[in-house]
Amino acid sequence: MHLHQYADQVAQALPQTTLSQPFGEGCNVYKVANKVYLMAFKLEGKAVLNIKVEPQHSEMLRDFYPFIHAGYHMNKRHWISLYEHEEVKEDLVQDLIQSSYDLVVKTLSKNDQNRISLLRELDH
Repeated sequence: MHLHQYADQVAQALPQTTLSQPFGEGCNVYKVANKVYLMAFKLEGKAVLNIKVEPQHSEMLRDFYPFIHAGYHMNKRHWISLYEHEEVKEDLVQDLIQSSYDLVVKTLSKNDQNRISLLRELDH
């Protein structure tokens, strides 16, 4: 699994996701309703994902997985960095991205939440 390619596939499948590169080529920023939920970039030659998490899950994830660290250049309570590693499983990446997306969607206006909910229903 190539971490960035898989993350892009998962993120692009989520309703209302937009992709931009505001920090230049090589740093993909994924947003829902103009709010960031995922960043993909390379650090020292390794693929890295910055993913939004519930603060209470951040420490647990870092303790459990050796390839997860505090968010690189992000709020350390609300973001984690997942580094490319042979033990990273696709289902973990998918779950983390989906959870991050859901966290951001919960902060949106009711209209935006309803639109996203409707789009999810139409996809299934």
